[in-house]
Amino acid sequence: MKKIVRAKLHGITITGADLNYHGSITLDPEICEQAGILPMEFVDIWNKDSGARISTYVIYGEPGSRCCILNGAAARTCQRGDQVIICATEYIDTPQIFDIKPVVLTFDAQNNVDEVMSYHVYETPEHPYNFRIQREPRPNHTERQVVNVDVEKLAADLRARGLNDHAIADILSCHLNQFAS
Repeated sequence: MKKIVRAKLHGITITGADLNYHGSITLDPEICEQAGILPMEFVDIWNKDSGARISTYVIYGEPGSRCCILNGAAARTCQRGDQVIICATEYIDTPQIFDIKPVVLTFDAQNNVDEVMSYHVYETPEHPYNFRIQREPRPNHTERQVVNVDVEKLAADLRARGLNDHAIADILSCHLNQFAS
């Protein structure tokens, strides 16, 4: 059995911390339903701001509230406004990896879903396990605007990821108008 990602809320913002409530994380059930996270399900929570990592169970809050509230001892690991990653996992037999399509939601500052993605593992003749991220059309058909891009830093990052200077120049020349402020 392998432990894999089943659902992920990436970059959701903490809306409250209640030290005097029973330990758990309170989440908007509409968000949980979209990701496939159930009440009383254990999730891992990783605080992007502090680096804290905890595990607790989910309880549902008010539908449509966009709440993300850490309760009990977990409340000491965050502050309102911190961004966290919440990950639900599942144990599977290795051959099932091709059938699982974990849902990943990203969020804007008001905890509205910004983007819906899914992870896919697939096989090719060259490699038994390949990975890709499939993105759904953005809500309201809005496109992410790229503003104030440091082209030199972007080129350095692409170089560090294994692209050569010719490939980087091709990418930048094709998309240079998108990088202008």
